[in-house]
Formats: sequence, structure tokens, C-alpha cells
Amino acid sequence: MSNKATFDPADGEAEKKRAEEAIVKDVTSDFKRRQEERRWIERGWELNMNFLSGNQYCDVNPFGDIEEESGNYFWQQRRVFNYIAPTVDTRCAKLSRIRPKLAVRAASGDEDDKRRAKVAAAILNATCEDNDLDNVISTGTVWSETCGSVFYKVIWDHSGGKEIGKTDDGASVREGKVKIVAVPPFEIYPCSLSEESVENQPSIIHARAVPVEDIYAAYGVKLAGRDIEEFAFSPMSSAAHSRAHDGISAKAVRHGYEVIIERYSRPDEQNPEGRLTIVGGDRLLYDGPLPYVIGEGKERTYPFIRQNSITLAGGFFGASVVDRLIPVQRAYNAVKNRKHEFLNRIAMGTVAVEDGSVDTDSLAEEGLAPGKIIVYRQGGTPPQMLTLGSVPSEFTEEEEKLEEEFAKISGTNDLTQQGTAFTSVTSATGLQLLIEQDEARLSSGYEQIKAAMRKIGRYVLRLYRQFASTLRLLRFAGSDGEISVISFKGSDITSDDVILEADSEINLSPGQRRAVIYEMIDRGLFSDENGRISPSVKNKILETLGYKSFVGMRDTEELHRRRCDGENISLKNGEEVTVRDYDDHEVHINGHTAFLLSEKLTQEEEARICAHLGQHKKFLTEVKRNG
Repeated sequence: MSNKATFDPADGEAEKKRAEEAIVKDVTSDFKRRQEERRWIERGWELNMNFLSGNQYCDVNPFGDIEEESGNYFWQQRRVFNYIAPTVDTRCAKLSRIRPKLAVRAASGDEDDKRRAKVAAAILNATCEDNDLDNVISTGTVWSETCGSVFYKVIWDHSGGKEIGKTDDGASVREGKVKIVAVPPFEIYPCSLSEESVENQPSIIHARAVPVEDIYAAYGVKLAGRDIEEFAFSPMSSAAHSRAHDGISAKAVRHGYEVIIERYSRPDEQNPEGRLTIVGGDRLLYDGPLPYVIGEGKERTYPFIRQNSITLAGGFFGASVVDRLIPVQRAYNAVKNRKHEFLNRIAMGTVAVEDGSVDTDSLAEEGLAPGKIIVYRQGGTPPQMLTLGSVPSEFTEEEEKLEEEFAKISGTNDLTQQGTAFTSVTSATGLQLLIEQDEARLSSGYEQIKAAMRKIGRYVLRLYRQFASTLRLLRFAGSDGEISVISFKGSDITSDDVILEADSEINLSPGQRRAVIYEMIDRGLFSDENGRISPSVKNKILETLGYKSFVGMRDTEELHRRRCDGENISLKNGEEVTVRDYDDHEVHINGHTAFLLSEKLTQEEEARICAHLGQHKKFLTEVKRNG
């Protein structure tokens, strides 16, 4: 009889199941701990959203819940004069002027690197258009202005892009594409609330409510689903309907959903490639390394980019201007309501009656209607109207001071509504300085958006470099508005140095931008040595001014320049290129010469291009000789 132990597959499955249950328990308990640590911050966000939506008679009670405030007297008016909503709208409108155009700086001065940089810029533009990045940034700005922070998640969507085949069971296989979404701060749970940097967080949890059908499609796991009532997963719906009844706020409910908890852990000695653990409905959906190589130095890191409204020292989440406006809004509501109550007393009157002289119930119910006959006891004192005088001027003064405080705190002074600003300043330069000072308070918000967009651009290029391993075609709109098609692979992206185009760095309104262009034209900055504006520059000016439809003629110089660039690549690859009679030889000579000076070429390649350059010079000499 053998004493050798036999392996039971059932024991291996049981051990695997116990290990998965331990991971699920660890992630779930970690998530609950972070929820409790962040509870008071979330209540502040909820309070901001209530005030923004118009429910302004609420506050956070000592137990950490949002509750409705009750009036001191039944007759007190509790109307809301919402000044916060238009203030946030104004800030978002001003911040929406910043939509920088992303460009890519070439890795070197070689023509090949410049060409690759143009390809990378085309990839960026196409991805931004496909994801409607302007709308994503606008949505994120609303969140950051309301709660203080928003996060952009840049990931690779394997189910996106063109279909390239099918599996054995008929499922579609796609080439994949980059996906950019705005993530509310309610869904992000950092490991440390005092660590300011996203990259320095030991781990970050992204928790959200997802329909069970989507979970099955993504992970192949069927979950029962449940009703999600947590405020953190439906804040806007809850804030919009939080008119309290019996002191309880109505909360939106999602049916057939489950909470997906994604815990991202940065690389360390134990996990050199980091770790991503995804749990849903007490089931382990994924456990492996961080999937995205998007960090500096080709490191794996978090796919999150933070945008703050007001950055706080020593805090992971930023602050919102709504936080600072809530006390002013409470005082403004109180002043306006007390003022209206005073006006009502003056208009409706306050009646003094002798006890027992009239029917007070009838008088209280019907009031003093015009022509009303008042019957009072014989020998008694008839009812008298008390004189209350006029509304004290202190009400109006306090109201105006509070309105000024709204503008000062939010940094949204509108000079067109403050006539006093123009009494002492009459020159255009002085008015421009006032406008620049008025915009200075929003400069930090502008910089936050710019930094977020630069980082989004870098992550997009790094994701394509990682996942676009096969040749793919990309359609994009060129600078002349025409649709162009390029082919590329991830290895073609040699530079991810994303910058902002120079004209998009300036925070100018359309009118201010036009004025600058007109001044540059008057000073001759767009003219050549002969004082003439070339057709290509003229078309670019019209496009910048917003009159792109007026650009009717084709820019032949630009077309010749493009052909020259193509000829350079063909000559370098050993292909034969013919000089044509209709070529603009001066443009071709300049283009080929620049290519020779900037590109690293072999002797054979250089000789081939020089021979072609000589033909252009010969043609140009004959053209000048003939006339």
C-alpha cells in the first residue's frame, strides 16, 4: 500500500475560493473605512449642492446628516433668493473660455521626429473630438466649482474603435480606443486625505454604481443586483429633490445596480507593477497589476487626473467657492425676507383692537378689505391701524453690502454692471487693466484646466503607444478643414511632450482676440519683405477671426509644401521622384534644403536628394531666363 499523498482538485478550488474571499473582505473593509473617514467632507459637498439647487434652509446636524431647518415663527417667510447659482454659472462661463489646443513638441529637430510629432498631434485631436473633450471639461468644471475637485479618468476601452474580427462564439473584436470621462469626487476615495498629490497616494479607490448587465458584459460574472440609495452615488438627483418632508430628505434609488469597487495600488517592492483589485457584490472580478503604463519613465500609475477649484494646503480634495458663499447666502436670505415682511406689514397694516370690542376671528380671517363695515361694541374703542413708518434704510444698505460680498468672494465682478468703475477711468487702456484685474481671481482656475488638459494629452499618447501595436488608420480634420487619413502604430509615437498652442495660452474673449489680430496687421507683423500678406497667412487670419467659410481659394503654396514633404520621404526611401513643370520651384528648393540640413542622412540618400534639388534649380533658372 502506497503512503504517497494524492492531490484533490476540490481542495485547490476551496483554497482559491478562501483566498478570493479574503481579498474581497480586505477591499470591502478598506472601502468602508475610507467612507467613514471622508463622511464629513461628503456632507459639505452635499450641503453645497443643496444650496446650489435652491434648498437653502438646511444644515449638517451633529450626527453628520443633512436636515431641514425649521422657522422660529409660523408667519416668518422662508423664501430663497439664490445668488449662489448665478455666481457659479458666471465662473463656469468665464472658465469655459479656456479650451486650449493641444500640440506635441518633437523629440528632436529631425524631419522624421517632426513628422511623428504631427502624427501624435493628429491622434490627440482625433481622440479629443471622439470623446467630446470640451463637454467633458465643462462637466468636470461644474463639479470642481460645486464641490472643489473633479477627476478625469483616462483609460483604454477594448470594446471601442473599429471592428477587426470576431471570436469563435461570434463576439465582436475591436481595435480599442482611449476613453476620457469626468469622475465626480463622490466616487474617489484616497488612502490619505492629507496627501496632496494623486501620484503619491499609496492607493486610490474608485467606487461607483453600475448596472448588473454592464458588469456581466465586462467581467462575465452574473450578480443579483440591489437598490442603491447611497447619496454618494446619486448626488445630483438627491440634491435636486431634497425638499424635506418630516425632516427626511428624499433620495434617488437605482434598481438592479451593484457597487463596483476598484482599488488601485501604486508599485512597491511587493508589487513592482502595482496592483488593481476590482470587487463587486462580494465577488472578486479582477486582481492583477496596474494595466496602464502612463507614468513618467514608462511606469504604471493611476489613470486619474485631478482638477481643483481652490487648492488647499495639506488636503487631497480642493475647496469650492460655494463653501465661502453659504454664510453670505444665509444672511442675504434673512435680510430679504425680513425686508419683505416689513413691507407686508406696511401694505396690509397692523390693527389694534380693544379686548371684546369686535369679532376678532372675523377680522383675522377677512382682514380690512376696502369698504368693509366694522361693527364694534357700543362705548368701546374702534379698531385702529398702527403706523409703522417706512422701510429702514439699513435693510437696503445691508442688502447692497451682501451683494458686493458675493462678487468679492467669488471673483466675478462684472464691470458692466458697476457704473462707478467707469467714472474715474475713461481710457481704453485703463478699462483693459480693470478687466485684467477682474479676471485675476480666476487665474488659478485657468491654470488648473490647462494642467489637466496637458496631462490628459500625455496619457492619451502613452495609452496609444502601449496598446496600438498593429497598424491602424486615423481620420482627422486638418488645419485647412479637409479630412485626412494617416496610418500609425504605437511605436510611431516617439514624443509625449504635450504643450498648448501659443494662441490658446492667452485668456482672451473673441472680441479681444480680434482686436489683437487687427493691431498685429496694422503693425505689419503678418507681411513679408515686400509688405504683402501671403494667401496662406490670410486664410489663417480669416480662420482665426471666425470667418472660415470665406476661405474660398485653395492655398497653393501650402499644397506645394506638402508635396515637397512627401517627396523628401520618398527620396529618402529610394523612390524615384520626377520634377514637374507646374511645381513651385522656390518652395521645393527651400523644403528640400531644410530637409538636408535637419535630417541625418546617408551619403547615398543625400546624393539622391541633392540631384533632385539640382533639377529644381535648373528649372527655376530656365523660368527666370524665359521671362
